[in-house]
Amino acid sequence: MYNIPGVKNLLHMDGATLAKIFLGRITSWDDPAIKKLNPGVSLPSTNISVAHRSDNSGTTFNFTDYLSSVSPAWKSKVGPAAVAVDWPVGTGGRGSSGVAAIVSQTAGAIGYADVFYAVHNHLKYFTMKNNSGKFTTPGLRGMLSAASSDQKPAADNSLSIVNPPKKYANAYPISTFTYVIVPLQSSKSAQLRKMLFWAVTKGQAFGPKLFFTPIPKSVLVVDEKAIAKIHG
Repeated sequence: MYNIPGVKNLLHMDGATLAKIFLGRITSWDDPAIKKLNPGVSLPSTNISVAHRSDNSGTTFNFTDYLSSVSPAWKSKVGPAAVAVDWPVGTGGRGSSGVAAIVSQTAGAIGYADVFYAVHNHLKYFTMKNNSGKFTTPGLRGMLSAASSDQKPAADNSLSIVNPPKKYANAYPISTFTYVIVPLQSSKSAQLRKMLFWAVTKGQAFGPKLFFTPIPKSVLVVDEKAIAKIHG
């Protein structure tokens, strides 16, 4: 998401350019790399102010997972995906609301948060170029396409759906699943299993209003097997 007074919503952005911004290598909005992605748009020479999370965050893990997948320079300088990193530049805000506040109050700012925060704080956000060459928005269609790109979880049930292959033409490239971390042994295992089963089945109906797309059926099968392992 960004705050550039007088400039339209849904500017174009790609991964390589975004990584250079968060590395501090692109410092003004009229940089040739940004202008090339947005022909015909009048971009100001305003300095770019980077906003990022100051606390540990799954959103940061998702964002840095994307940056490390599209930028060898980011991966070598900052490292792979993590819930907290040593940011090369920028100002930290606590929580997505903190980052959204910095962006909304700072002309020239750029930051990252769940799309819900951008929409409900009336902030502008980019269309991101995916591997098929298409500029996509963080809507339900783009998230679902990304979610379809990896349905074989790692041993800890994690899935990375950033920067999907080009055959997922509609995929929004900075998408993620939301995770629940629970103990496998609990004195309230029956209640826990019941609540989690509801969340991954009937509870999915509440997602779209909050910009969460329902999980694919293949992932639901994995979830149900994991829930069954919780015992008293």
